[in-house]
Amino acid sequence: MTGDNLDIRCIVAIVERGKADKVVNAAKKAGATGATIFYARGTGTTEAKKFFDLHIESSKEVIIILTEVSKKDKIIKAMVEAGKLKAPGTGIIFSVEISDLIGLKHRNGLDK
Repeated sequence: MTGDNLDIRCIVAIVERGKADKVVNAAKKAGATGATIFYARGTGTTEAKKFFDLHIESSKEVIIILTEVSKKDKIIKAMVEAGKLKAPGTGIIFSVEISDLIGLKHRNGLDK
């Protein structure tokens, strides 16, 4: 699938190491069909750390979820609640539009 009108969004969350499973389980209960989790290390400057109000440790977990637009808000809400992401220093979450998507033919609804 390529083009500008895909109804798919990518949700990205960065959480403290050890918290991703809880956040992903909540996302799945809210309608996510799966997630990719990988480890990362923050390298921001002191100003960036202060700006994001995060306590940057040596390692984090990054969660990536592809989902239909219609499910995005419910999934994000569940992830924010499970990870307590509104509390300072617990992580961040955001979503981005997807314009090109190749390789999800096994997913019903995503392989149009």
